[in-house]
Amino acid sequence: MKRLGKFLLKITLWFIALSITWVVVYKYVSVPLTPLMVIRSVDGDDLYKTNHQWKPLSEISKNLQLAVICSEDQNYLNHNGFDVKALKKAYFENLEGKRIRGGSTISQQTAKNVFLWQGRTWLRKGLEVWFTFLIETLWSKERILEVYLNSIEMGNGIFGAEAAANYWYNTSAKKLSKDQAAGIAAILPNPLKYSVNPSSRFIKSRKYWIKRQMQNFGEFTLKNK
Repeated sequence: MKRLGKFLLKITLWFIALSITWVVVYKYVSVPLTPLMVIRSVDGDDLYKTNHQWKPLSEISKNLQLAVICSEDQNYLNHNGFDVKALKKAYFENLEGKRIRGGSTISQQTAKNVFLWQGRTWLRKGLEVWFTFLIETLWSKERILEVYLNSIEMGNGIFGAEAAANYWYNTSAKKLSKDQAAGIAAILPNPLKYSVNPSSRFIKSRKYWIKRQMQNFGEFTLKNK
């Protein structure tokens, strides 16, 4: 039992050290690949191609930055990685049989997309909490949003803002208008099911809602966050 205890302790300490190192590296280095990119590539057919082009936050339209915050995590600038109110709201709405929704913050989604695999097991959720804590502690809000916008899936084989802007609107991430940014943000709940163009009635309605939220959000800045 002592040997087993020492072994488990060593494994735990190694995991903590390696995960912290991993997060620190990605604080400064562009994320070249994510687990989901690998999974999609393996599962895809011979015609599947991953489209991913990293861009610094300064080259991603403020419209898109605000659109994803308004659509995915309106309390992003204020929470420490976890939005308890959003989680409670999602829980009760799901119990009432309304449209199934999650309560994950942008920080949680970033931790899941960059460091983990897809799934709903307790192990993965526990690791998501750990990596969310690490990036909120070691990264700035700007860095979290930058990594999120460069790693999130935005269509079949489309990862990140630059690839999405090119694919859906034949433009760059920096030049996305308010309307275009809202269109991309509208499909994020399920980018493999929904399309920006042509868009369904649901996506059109969601896009209109996002634009209203952007208008009501007020001045948007990540300075000192």
